[in-house]
Amino acid sequence: MGVLNITPDSFSDGGEYVSLDDAIERGVELTRAGAQLIDVGGESTRPGAERVPIRQEQLRVLPVIRGLVDRGIAVSVDTMNAATALAAAEAGAVLINDVSGGLADEGMRRVAAETGLYYLAMHWRGPSATMAANAQYGDVVHDVREELKSRVAELIVSGVRPDRIILDPGIGFAKTAEQNWKLLAHLTAIESIGYPVLIGVSRKRFLGSLLPEGASPKQRDTPTATISALAAQAGVWGVRVHDVAGTRAALDVWEAMQP
Repeated sequence: MGVLNITPDSFSDGGEYVSLDDAIERGVELTRAGAQLIDVGGESTRPGAERVPIRQEQLRVLPVIRGLVDRGIAVSVDTMNAATALAAAEAGAVLINDVSGGLADEGMRRVAAETGLYYLAMHWRGPSATMAANAQYGDVVHDVREELKSRVAELIVSGVRPDRIILDPGIGFAKTAEQNWKLLAHLTAIESIGYPVLIGVSRKRFLGSLLPEGASPKQRDTPTATISALAAQAGVWGVRVHDVAGTRAALDVWEAMQP
């Protein structure tokens, strides 16, 4: 899954693809580099980020989704808003990537059920502006697993088909660096819920501890690619990354080494 942020304030690529032509060109570039799905988002979820008005979010993402779909590219929409998810479905998106797992907008589960789109539910404990205060767990692996199981139950009761559900443990969302590493070391516990799992660690802050002080977010691409290969080894369904080419190369190495 290639990341395409149509935002001025995303932590590593904010403002780079705000024009329609630049955004579509970037989506095409990511696809040529090996992305099988382009994840288009119009609202930053970096720590401390404030919410964006729904109309503004739609003005950012819908033209890009239509432009990529017209070029035969598979697109997902990164949104917590049911109205945006529905509009994206009508524009041709095939997957809803909801970092709130249906908690931010009570209408999201209904949209997921009625559209029949794939629905990616992330582990979430509150808005980005305040999520750091929610990194309190007894055992992070157990707690995230149980909370994701609750999201699944809510989705199924709302009519979402089980074969359309994908889960994301929410690395970097309401979790300390230590908690992120523990979750990554126990991905099989998340997979044991019984649904495909996506991992999104691309360029996230906790990776900075592996690099020299002052390293830029883009310098976190090598650790990201390494984690992607290890996640593949653990059996995950997919990875969400900014640097598709580097990650594709790491996955190619992993695939070549399989017996």
